Amino acid sequence: MRTEHTTRGRRRTRLMTVLAVAVATTAVATGVALPAAAAPTPMRDPATLARVDEAVLRADVAGTAWYVDTTDGRVHVLMDSTVTAGGLARIARSAGVDAAALKVERTAGVFRPLTAAGDAIYGGGYRCSLGFNVVGSDSTTYFLTAGHCGNVASTWYTDSAHTTLIGPTVSSTFPSHDYALVRYDNSALPHPGGFTSAPAAFVGEAVQRTGSTTGTHGGSVTALNVTVRYAGSGTVRGMIQTNVCAEPGDSGGPLFDGAKALGLTSGGSGDCKSGGTTFFQPVPAALAAYGVNVY
Repeated sequence: MRTEHTTRGRRRTRLMTVLAVAVATTAVATGVALPAAAAPTPMRDPATLARVDEAVLRADVAGTAWYVDTTDGRVHVLMDSTVTAGGLARIARSAGVDAAALKVERTAGVFRPLTAAGDAIYGGGYRCSLGFNVVGSDSTTYFLTAGHCGNVASTWYTDSAHTTLIGPTVSSTFPSHDYALVRYDNSALPHPGGFTSAPAAFVGEAVQRTGSTTGTHGGSVTALNVTVRYAGSGTVRGMIQTNVCAEPGDSGGPLFDGAKALGLTSGGSGDCKSGGTTFFQPVPAALAAYGVNVY
């Protein structure tokens, strides 16, 4: 009986430690200042950060996005409005003794793919946005869009009545990644280029995004290699995080820096009145998967 009592006491102590971490991270998320003693951030080895990264994934809390920041030795977790205190505590429990490596913040809205019923490229009862025109080694022309768009439509049209054909979805991947390839089967449709390269984005880069709902908006890249667990829609990894706004129907549209093709609009939170956080599938991964090039 004494041994059992001691074990329970140790478990209670560990639980209290986890909950204390959850309280501390909630304070960060809500803008409450932490004590000065909590300010210094110890440098953590890559193995620890990788372990915390996987712990957040394992916690399986929808409405979260996170990435490893080796400059401050933490795993940054961004929570949308649907994440409860219980969800935060679950993440902390999953991280266990490494929970102090978590840095948690909140954002308004809900992280979700930005599909809608409306006007641009139409298929399967949904509206999305064309991303980048691309060409294969045999000179066949296609365009890239979001994988969650490709998943819901086998054929795409220029209008909601489905009278003007564009072509079929050749391949689509979502979740895990978020890209799709659509072939131009209607030779009467123009498919101009204008992009000269598809490099990796970098943090701080000034970018623009275009979508069929909200047009063109600008902002900057705030993080790379971000994992996002969308509400009810699965998890994608390796995303570009930005402060550019977007709304439903903008999915699949291009993120660019001048003539550089950077990303495909995937999802996010907020809107173009109040602002928000938007995530993009990097273009280089889609080009490599399909063996095509921007032009």
